[in-house]
Amino acid sequence: MNPSFWRDRSVFLTGHTGFKGGWLALWLTSLGARVHGFALQPPTDPDFFSVARVADGLASHTIGDIRDADTLAKALRNAEPDIVLHLAAQPLVRASYREPVETYAVNVMGTVHLLEAVRSCKTVKAVVNVTTDKCYENKEWVWGYRESEPMGGHDPYSNSKGCAELVTSAYRASFLANAGVALGSARAGNVIGGGDWAGDRLIPDFFRSAQAGRALEVRFPDATRPWQHVLEPLSGYLALAEHLITHGQAFAEPWNFGPGEEDAKPVRWLLDHLTAQMPGTHWHQPGGEQLHEAGFLKLDSSKARARLQWAPRWTLPEALRRTVDWHLAWTAGRDMRGFSLEQIAEHQAHPPS
Repeated sequence: MNPSFWRDRSVFLTGHTGFKGGWLALWLTSLGARVHGFALQPPTDPDFFSVARVADGLASHTIGDIRDADTLAKALRNAEPDIVLHLAAQPLVRASYREPVETYAVNVMGTVHLLEAVRSCKTVKAVVNVTTDKCYENKEWVWGYRESEPMGGHDPYSNSKGCAELVTSAYRASFLANAGVALGSARAGNVIGGGDWAGDRLIPDFFRSAQAGRALEVRFPDATRPWQHVLEPLSGYLALAEHLITHGQAFAEPWNFGPGEEDAKPVRWLLDHLTAQMPGTHWHQPGGEQLHEAGFLKLDSSKARARLQWAPRWTLPEALRRTVDWHLAWTAGRDMRGFSLEQIAEHQAHPPS
């Protein structure tokens, strides 16, 4: 990633009030980019966007719904961006079982609305559509999924993100490549980091249980996931956007941004490390039938390593330590905008692994 590339560059960022979007907005503004955010109100209370005062550095901050195609298109035209980073989504597996129609409306038709808006905005040169590692047809095999694997998804969330990848491919081939817009998609692993308060996520649930003085209930302690600090895939999105601007259609394709193979760990491994760092905390597995979730999931990110020169910087133990440090700093009343910027700077300074 080249910091000077982003100085005074206009960026349209959807989902900037969410966990990943908030960290990305903060990072971009620290690089000098003019960030125009479009999103719903922050989804939790507390939330990273407010705690880290992300709005302080934004060029514009629009509260809107990507299901509202006209409002989205107007905001995009007004921003006149070079680059669009699309992170707005319904991001939770269990929520998708409760609200499948909303999940497909946001994740599939929201993507359609965004790409339609791009077609009518003459300033856009590059788009990064962020999906998920769960977009692949899960075969429960032990090696990492490559970008050429078929799309799938058992649950509505995973399936909707596979659909969003198909939408991306169709818009690239049918419209955007011929219009000179380079469209790539990004598939990341399970992110952790400070400032995530979403429900039904392992680390936020752990901290909530610790604060309440009770043991955390864990549905699938043996499920293996490609865990990574939130700054790892965000650095990949930035690197991809740079390459889309600089090299165009040669990089307009799907990309995996996952951790090294050694950091694809079972849930119980993370929990044992967290309880060791925070004495007095506990977890247990409840009985009863649970909703389906993938048991084994890893990403092969060798293409991003070879062609984008991207690689993760923090190992999983380091990522966990940074996550706990952030949470403890927040509970101690620290300036979390400054603390978060320090973590971004420390991540940038750390050599790739």
